[in-house]
Amino acid sequence: MGKGTIYKSEVAKEIITQHYENYIKTFNFNVERKYVDTRFGKTHILVAGPVEGKPIFIFQGGNCINPMTLSWFSSLVDHYRIYAPDTIGHPGYSDEARISAKDHSFPQWIEELMNHFDIERCAFIGPSYGAGIILRLATFMPNKIDCSILVSPAGIRLGSKMKMIKDILLPLMLFHTTSSDKYLNRIANIMSDNSMKDIDKTIIGDVFTYTKLEQDMPKLTTRNELENYNAPTLIIAGTKDIFFPESKLSKVAKGIISNLTELKAYDMGHFPSEAHIVNMNKEIIEFLSKYY
Repeated sequence: MGKGTIYKSEVAKEIITQHYENYIKTFNFNVERKYVDTRFGKTHILVAGPVEGKPIFIFQGGNCINPMTLSWFSSLVDHYRIYAPDTIGHPGYSDEARISAKDHSFPQWIEELMNHFDIERCAFIGPSYGAGIILRLATFMPNKIDCSILVSPAGIRLGSKMKMIKDILLPLMLFHTTSSDKYLNRIANIMSDNSMKDIDKTIIGDVFTYTKLEQDMPKLTTRNELENYNAPTLIIAGTKDIFFPESKLSKVAKGIISNLTELKAYDMGHFPSEAHIVNMNKEIIEFLSKYY
């Protein structure tokens, strides 16, 4: 494989993209697939929902595949036009040269995607790393955002590094060494509070095995950076999220986001359970009906 690739071999890429295809087959809605050329590389986008529906951009979580986190918001497809790009430099079909989540690169990438679809401004949803991308957009191009929903968001406050080392990094090193499901199960249970679906666990394990993981978190956002951002914002955070626990990020979020209309604390890990996804979608639809 080339120097710029995130995959460890051609076979590795085939394994991950097959997971991608299999996940799309689980959807109960039709998906169009588009490619958009940007200054950062070619971007693959999943598009779904009624053509006349209001547009929503949904950004995937880091170190996973786009359809996995898109599936969490599938009920929105009935009424909204969904644009879900494969993040450049992450598993999927977009180009693989990573771009920085610490400067204006992602906002420029988003602007080019929006221009391609003739969207001036719209709503945004992002889980985890995807939320960190939205916060970069809020910093550099706040006028692009009508409202935003940040789920288990990166870019606000990190959890305990010692806990992450003990419960994620060490089992990950042992998984790499042994390929034992015991360590993968331990990581999956910590990430999801014992609720991760088997299909997601398998994909996460193969991403760990076959790709070079993105290790840089999006920049932690400051109050000054968001001084011009005043769009209504909903945050959904997990009390058991090892990466971005609600107890750590709620106070900071309230201090930096001027129009944080709601911050919902769920009794969940970084990955929501099926029950949490149902509740989350109800609250997101209610939020969108009010502010979008």
